[in-house]
This record gives sequence, structure tokens and C-alpha cells, in this order.
Amino acid sequence: MPQSPPSAVAKSGAGLTPNPGLTPMMLNHAAWVTPDAAETTDFYTRIMGMEIASTVLDDSVPSTGEKIPYFHIFFRMADGSTLAFFEAPGVPAPAKSSHPAYDVFNHIALEAKDRAEVLRWYEWLTSQGVDVIGPTDHDGLILSIYFHDPAGVRLEITTPLDKQWNRYTEKGYAHLKLWEDAKAKAKVEGRDVPVALLELIKDVRKRHD
Repeated sequence: MPQSPPSAVAKSGAGLTPNPGLTPMMLNHAAWVTPDAAETTDFYTRIMGMEIASTVLDDSVPSTGEKIPYFHIFFRMADGSTLAFFEAPGVPAPAKSSHPAYDVFNHIALEAKDRAEVLRWYEWLTSQGVDVIGPTDHDGLILSIYFHDPAGVRLEITTPLDKQWNRYTEKGYAHLKLWEDAKAKAKVEGRDVPVALLELIKDVRKRHD
């Protein structure tokens, strides 16, 4: 069962109902809009080595009933999880992000088996004319490269350098409390919140070093 967060970081105080033991099994799919299903298919099958898993053609959205004709395509990874796309001709291009953070932070990371495979991905992608950032070592936690697909989705190929990288639950809650406390304190004191958080980050980094 997932660990419940400390009450110190709960937003709405006492009376919250704990999770009854429900945790998703795996990623089934993550989905985006693409302007060109054929170009996206070439990228995910030829460049990324995935297979077409399933497709749907429909004239309305099943969950909402909205009348939008679309082609929905899924690409399967080695563990059976998928990435999916919708092509809906006539839908205008998305608005530009209001801040670069949205273009950098919003991404999906795909796991490689080890460091050597990440480097093989780097060589393959660059040989195919894909612009790649990295490899980037995230403080010994993971090693990653970054690039974009034809629809503009930011992708990451990564491998854990620390085999326990996703098991630091207590540390995560401790950091969350520091973060929330620093924001609350800055607001009470009338200080600039990002400046206060920069001070917190420097302090935490100094303690870890």
C-alpha cells in the first residue's frame, strides 16, 4: 500500500480519507495530439523501434461526446505500455507556452537498460538528424538524453545510476515539507516566493554536499 503523506504537508487538514490500497499497475498509455499521424508513425516505429499496437477511427470523443473526427494510434514499448497520438484535421495548432518552463518540464521519460544503451540511443538519434541534449548525469541519480518527436513532444531516454532512485519516499516527504513551509513562510513575511525557494535549494544542496 502506498505510504500516506505526513499531515504536515496535507493541504486541507484533518478528515482526509486515506487511499484504500489502490495503486496503478503500470503506464497503459500517455496521449497527445499530432498534426501528422504518418510522420509520427515513422518516428515511433523506425526511429524509436516501437510497434503499432492499436488504432481507432471515430467521429466523436467517447468520454465527452464532442464531435471531433480523429485517428487514434498507439505505439507499444517492450513492457507493453504505449504512447498514443490523435490526428484531428481542422483542429488549430496549440497556443504557445506562456513560459519556457512548460516546454522543458513537460516531458515523458523512457527507460533504457543501462548507460551503454543510453549512449547507443544518442548515436542513433543524432545519426538520424534528431537534435539531442545530453547525456546529462542528474547528480548520480539517472543519466538522460532529451529530444523532441515530430509533434513537439519532449522525450527523454534515461537509465537509473542509483538502483534505488525511486525508493526515497521518506526523503521525498521531507523535501515536500521543506518546500511547502518555505513558500508559506515567504508569503507570511511578504517576501518573493521564488527568491525564498532559491535560498532553500542552496541550503539543502549545501547540507547534502
